[in-house]
Amino acid sequence: MEKFQVVIAGGGVAGLTAAIHLSKSGFKTILVERHPYPHHKVCGEYLSREIQPYFKNLNIDLTELQPALINKLQYSTTSGKTIESDLKLGGYGISRYGLDHFLFMQAEASGCEFRFDTITEITFQNNTFQIRTQDGAFLESDFVLGAFGKRSNLDKFLKREYLNAHSGWLGVKAHYKNDSYPSNLVSLHNFRGGYCGLSKTERETINVCYLATYHSFKKFKNAEDYQQQILKENIHLKEFFETSEKVFEKEVTIAQINFARKKAVENHILMIGDAAGLIHPLCGNGMAMGIHSAKLAVELIEQYYADNNQDRNLLENKYSEVWNAQFQKRLRTGRVLQKILMNEELSGFSQKLISTFPKILPKIISRTHGNPII
Repeated sequence: MEKFQVVIAGGGVAGLTAAIHLSKSGFKTILVERHPYPHHKVCGEYLSREIQPYFKNLNIDLTELQPALINKLQYSTTSGKTIESDLKLGGYGISRYGLDHFLFMQAEASGCEFRFDTITEITFQNNTFQIRTQDGAFLESDFVLGAFGKRSNLDKFLKREYLNAHSGWLGVKAHYKNDSYPSNLVSLHNFRGGYCGLSKTERETINVCYLATYHSFKKFKNAEDYQQQILKENIHLKEFFETSEKVFEKEVTIAQINFARKKAVENHILMIGDAAGLIHPLCGNGMAMGIHSAKLAVELIEQYYADNNQDRNLLENKYSEVWNAQFQKRLRTGRVLQKILMNEELSGFSQKLISTFPKILPKIISRTHGNPII
């Protein structure tokens, strides 16, 4: 048995950011992640530059990875009609393969311990967490940060309420080569049953990631057939796929994606990233929200120790309060946008409205993004 101040369950961008921050602040921290780095994950791979001040404070310089610098958005309806907008803050086009590995090396250099294993149980008693892993490890800690992403067996172990809601979405991702795709552009294209995002990465590839309803996907044998018969109905996606070369041997997929409301604190675990709340990918702000939530949780843990172990309930209530204040409006906006864009009539009407009043689109974008994180 090993005792830590903080155990981080999951090693995506939220978990890794928390690991860096905690380790730099001198906390004894371990991060438990199933897979060694680097590896690909289903993700839009667009990171809003609102994270830049916070990363600067942590001495994290993403320019070392030479990400694509994105400042333009293009959106098309299923019929192929497009509108475009500038992105005020802009973002980085950066693969999870590169970003997660980069943050892992930063966390390890900062003193965080890593264990590549699967957590099977998390229990809390006598103000202490006990964590068991698949390989038989037993850890104890004062705090656990839940950073286990969109969907995990730990959700079932913890009996989280959101699992009772319908989860009829799946995500599919692959990288493509296409020299003519603009490096400063993120594009979002509707198709029957979902929407697809395209943006360049630091690997000089185009990340293609789409979200589809299980109902629309189940009629086809595989992702290739679905692409040929459904995605290509959108003329912009058709042109892209017919002029691009797929780099991945096989698409990366994730099923049972659930956008139901989650609690920021469950069983005394502080949830961060997608484990706390999942914004629709069309908003392009999931990674930045995950990073910001890590900051909020870590700062409260720092305050807890600085105040000589204040009331844990006070900390948990404060985290729920600040998490909701930062992200609930964005999540609601994402749910509304998803309903509009998935309805062909509403999508067409909204595009006509935005075309007539182009200043509306930047305002919509701003409602799903935050201010620079200081």
